[in-house]
Amino acid sequence: MKPKRIHHIGIVLPTLEAAHHIMDLFGMEVDYQGFVEAYKADLIFTKYGEHESPIEFIIPHEGVLTKFNNGKGGIAHVAFEVDDVEAARKEFEAKGVPLLEKKAVPGTDDIIVNFLRPKFTENILFELVQTVAPIKREANQPVK
Repeated sequence: MKPKRIHHIGIVLPTLEAAHHIMDLFGMEVDYQGFVEAYKADLIFTKYGEHESPIEFIIPHEGVLTKFNNGKGGIAHVAFEVDDVEAARKEFEAKGVPLLEKKAVPGTDDIIVNFLRPKFTENILFELVQTVAPIKREANQPVK
């Protein structure tokens, strides 16, 4: 499985205010945002240009992500875009590398995702992302 490109870098932050502070500091703009039920987290994806990948700010409301880096947040994962998350999962499992989820889970409306367990990837969490629909930028749901 060879990734197509870096899809985004995921950063966990404890609050929306922290995400907006970083965005203001670097002059970033919201591209789209939403809520991911599977991980109980608000997401904000930043706009990106020709030579950069977006940042995904993850603001968890419950679960293990609220404890990430002792609740302070930090860089969570590097996401690679792939053509087929399920085919990639099967390929990794054939190599003895199980993924976090038994089957890809919905991310935002436009993607499905799965993660490689850090114990198999030198303690780095990698996300595999498959685009399954156009991004609904006009229908953005404001985060809580």
